Amino acid sequence: MPRKTWVVANWADRTYVEDLAVTPAEVGGAAQGYSVQKQRLRGGLCDGVDRIRVDTGPLRFDVLPTRGMSLWKAWTEDGPIGWHSPVRGPVHPQFVPLSDASGLGWLDGFDEWLVRCGLESNGAPEFGADGQLTYGLHGRIGNKPAHHVELSVDGEAGIIRIVGIVDETRFHFFKLRMTTTIEARVGESSIAIRDTISNLSASPGEAQMLYHINFGPPLLGEGSEVVAAAKTIVPRNEHSSQDLATWSTYKAPQAGTVESVFFFDLQADQQHGTKVLLKNPQSSRGTSLSFNVQQLPCFTLWKNTTAEADGYVTGLEPGTNFPNPRSYEGEQGRVVRLPPGCN
Repeated sequence: MPRKTWVVANWADRTYVEDLAVTPAEVGGAAQGYSVQKQRLRGGLCDGVDRIRVDTGPLRFDVLPTRGMSLWKAWTEDGPIGWHSPVRGPVHPQFVPLSDASGLGWLDGFDEWLVRCGLESNGAPEFGADGQLTYGLHGRIGNKPAHHVELSVDGEAGIIRIVGIVDETRFHFFKLRMTTTIEARVGESSIAIRDTISNLSASPGEAQMLYHINFGPPLLGEGSEVVAAAKTIVPRNEHSSQDLATWSTYKAPQAGTVESVFFFDLQADQQHGTKVLLKNPQSSRGTSLSFNVQQLPCFTLWKNTTAEADGYVTGLEPGTNFPNPRSYEGEQGRVVRLPPGCN
């Protein structure tokens, strides 16, 4: 059977593979024209970050086990997918001050194409009555390293699969685990992601999850458009309400522009599936997200049309909730409750 599996990291038995290169010659089978390379980056803020680069032929993308199994960037024949963050990463979590008193330390490492927000919380910073930080921006899972990472290649079916396990735990409090499977097929330009969240505790637990999926030039530009089947659209604040009539289109980069954010209830098909499309100004190139609204019922659109040097970007963000402070989302019933030992 032309299928091979490599365990590239496993904390339990101290397995760790620093560099690995996989080609069709090693796997066998009919699938050709692909490669997978795992390496540890060196130097600057990237020092110590593990990167797995998958090349399916028409699509190349980077997975970061060190940063919660984020997808860093991708490339197709038409150009890059992702955005130009002022943060030059990928940034090792040791350089991200999540406990910064402002609650905004998460931004020091923010430059991925897809980064998960959660698991304890995933929204705006929240402070207690004493002014102390209770929940930082977008949570911790995106800065937690995977303790188990496995790569498998099916040389006959042409399926490349990466599995990672990331724990977010705190003694006396929560004990959550994310098991993610990232799958791509040789010769195709799509990626499938399946995450399972587990409560490892003997007591009930709670979780939130949001997929912060970010796009900049060349896909994003003046005249780019989002297409979504919206039942309801709610601006996050007064500033965003001023842009409600033009929520689906984008302006050219302009220094000093304040971000706009919109919350959506989306239409879905009979299988509870929905799609959101972002297309370039010429409508000649686009990218789409497909997800299940029973699992991810809340969709957020983030538009940050400031100057390119400051991060001209939009975020298409399906989630279990909207990225408001956790206490508010809890009051609205938008926190997932997990029984003991439950997925």
